[in-house]
Amino acid sequence: MPELEDVRDRHGLIVRGEGGRGLLAQTLEQRGAQLRQAECYRRARPSGDPSDLLVQWRSGGIDREQGISKAGNPRARLKAVELAWLWLRHQPESALTRWFRSRTHNNASKRNKRIAIVALARKLMVALWRYLTTGLVPEGAVLKAVKA
Repeated sequence: MPELEDVRDRHGLIVRGEGGRGLLAQTLEQRGAQLRQAECYRRARPSGDPSDLLVQWRSGGIDREQGISKAGNPRARLKAVELAWLWLRHQPESALTRWFRSRTHNNASKRNKRIAIVALARKLMVALWRYLTTGLVPEGAVLKAVKA
């Protein structure tokens, strides 16, 4: 990607899973970028037989995510929502997680949870941008050092 060729003195945040590969960070740092890395989730193989999910999908037993808004980059929006779900799982004491839980605690419908997770994703992107630019850790978030 041409945008990643000249990154001297540019700042960036790499969000990755525990033990994730460091090739991207290493390459960008060699090109002069100033990076922060955050390990926010743990990758795990799903339990059970994946063919069961395919059967449920084909039978209409699984609702599909259609999205709330079509504005912006769809891949970035998808990743932001995925990151928000991971944030809820791995940062249970953070202010953002408490905000989400306060709005979905009374058996919220799937639609309301979908709306709330998109709102959380937006709030999380702002919080991570603040962390990247100012070093301000999101309230209640627990960070651990990344091994180089």
